Amino acid sequence: MVAADHAAPAVEGGFVRRIGLFQASAINMSQMVGIGPFITIPAMVIAFGGPQAIIGWIAGAVLALADGLVWAELGASLPGAGGSYIYLREAFQYRTGRLMPFLFTWTAMLFIPLIMSTGVAGFVQYLTYLWPSMTKGQGDLVGLAMCVAVVVLLWRRIESIGKLSAVLWAIMIVSVAAVIFAAFSHFSAHQAFTYPANAFALGTTKFWLGFAGGLTIGIYDYLGYNTSAYVGAEVKNPGRVLPRSIIYAIFGVMAIYLLMQVGVLGVVNWKDMTDPNNPASQSVAAVVLQKVWGKGVADVVTVLILITAFASVFAGLLGGSRVPFDAARDKVFFRQFGRLHPRHRFPTLSLLTMGAITALAFYLSRHVGTSAKTPPLTVLITFLTTVMVIVQAFAQVASVSVLRRRQPHLERPYRMWLYPLPSIIALAGWLTVYVFADRNNPGLHPIEWSLAWVALGCVAFVVWARTERTWPFGPKKIREDFLAVAVATGAADGPDDATGTKENG
Repeated sequence: MVAADHAAPAVEGGFVRRIGLFQASAINMSQMVGIGPFITIPAMVIAFGGPQAIIGWIAGAVLALADGLVWAELGASLPGAGGSYIYLREAFQYRTGRLMPFLFTWTAMLFIPLIMSTGVAGFVQYLTYLWPSMTKGQGDLVGLAMCVAVVVLLWRRIESIGKLSAVLWAIMIVSVAAVIFAAFSHFSAHQAFTYPANAFALGTTKFWLGFAGGLTIGIYDYLGYNTSAYVGAEVKNPGRVLPRSIIYAIFGVMAIYLLMQVGVLGVVNWKDMTDPNNPASQSVAAVVLQKVWGKGVADVVTVLILITAFASVFAGLLGGSRVPFDAARDKVFFRQFGRLHPRHRFPTLSLLTMGAITALAFYLSRHVGTSAKTPPLTVLITFLTTVMVIVQAFAQVASVSVLRRRQPHLERPYRMWLYPLPSIIALAGWLTVYVFADRNNPGLHPIEWSLAWVALGCVAFVVWARTERTWPFGPKKIREDFLAVAVATGAADGPDDATGTKENG
């Protein structure tokens, strides 16, 4: 339900609301469609054991849509810069002070580089099509060199990065379109829709393990549907634009993914994708293009896919490095991360730290994954989703209900459809991803490692809170920025530039 809207004018020193519905939807889709579909189609087939892998893309879309409605209500009612950081701060400050936004920043320091490391893994994976004799050690060096190159390219003014980002995005669009067009110009419906025996045996443990693994891969591919919420302070009419941009992006990208998955299955036998010695298991898009248009075209588009992989890491570290910087500037994270380069004005420590974690995650996934007989890409996707779930997914689903109780007078231009059903579906989906993580990745213990990271974050928070003399070593500072404006103005204006701070001992 959409009602009156936050239409805040810009003020001196504040953000300007310039992003409309089309731009916001495009921002979301650009983050959703990166290297993901090129590298996860074989992984999805392996998870399900056949062309019924299409279920994974649909299940991922359902979870993304349910969770997207959580983001829609929070983004419309709290349309500031920061996304989850703001929502968790506003919802949980009453009992735990700054703990939740601190933990979000802490986990973002890990899950954002893990997401970026999948792009590095995808780059090395597709490079094997052009360099089939590449050894594992050479692949390690290529991936690590890519991480260094991205950091070097980002070590400059933001103005010089914009044009390069636009070019890289255009290349990605061309790559996706080429694969889809090639697949359906040589499509075999019989091959795409012939399933192995017991493919849909819902009463078996094997099906549900495959479903959980496929759901994990699917939601990884849809990540980015919430990007417009992170720039909520720059979105025009956020109460109307943010919910629609999220929903439109999810349905649009779902169509792209379904077309790619079905199209590829109609050209490449699914059993080839499960064979680690077959090129289709590593570079399935290149194999499709070679079968349809020949090796020359496949080589060219593979180069474009490599550029797309590089672009996904480049864009991700560009935006991700700003998360701890913004939190530090808001005095909710370690102050050292709030420093800018004296000349080029970018967050140096954040960029270096996330770049180093990206490189380390890529390297470890290739070696830990081998010992556990798990593909490196699956290792990375599993760990990044389990790390995200506790603080961002679970806590953010709860934030909707907490804010409805804590701030009942907060203006809500969009209220979740069929509340609380989408929250329940999102919670069930994230629980499925989390609970089956250990079963689908024997020997890796992703649940235990994710809990250890959150526990370490709590220790870091205690150290930080003691230094800053804030709760539990000082008073809670309650910031009801958005509620303060809604009450003061009758919710007629936007809340982004207001403050409503008080202290509770």
